[in-house]
Amino acid sequence: MANTAQARKRARQSEKRRQLNASMRSMVRTAIKNVRKAIAAGDKGAAEAALRQSASVLDRIADKDKIIHKNKAARHKSRLAAQVKALA
Repeated sequence: MANTAQARKRARQSEKRRQLNASMRSMVRTAIKNVRKAIAAGDKGAAEAALRQSASVLDRIADKDKIIHKNKAARHKSRLAAQVKALA
C-alpha cells in the first residue's frame, strides 16, 4: 500500500481513471455488438441506425487518450459499414 500522501492520492486517481476507462471500453464493445446483432438479424434499417450510433461512440472514445486508438476506431467503423452495405 502507498505510504505517502502523494502516493495515496495517485492510487486514488489511478483507480478512478481505471474504472472510467473500463466503462468507456465497455461502451465501445456494446456499440459494436449492437451493430453485429442487427446485421445478423438481417435488418438493414436497424443496422444502419446502430452503425450511426456506434460510429459516434467510437469517434468520441477514440478522441480520449489511451482507451482505443483512432486507427482502431476507423477500422471498426469501416468493417461494420462494409457489412451493413453488403446486406441485401
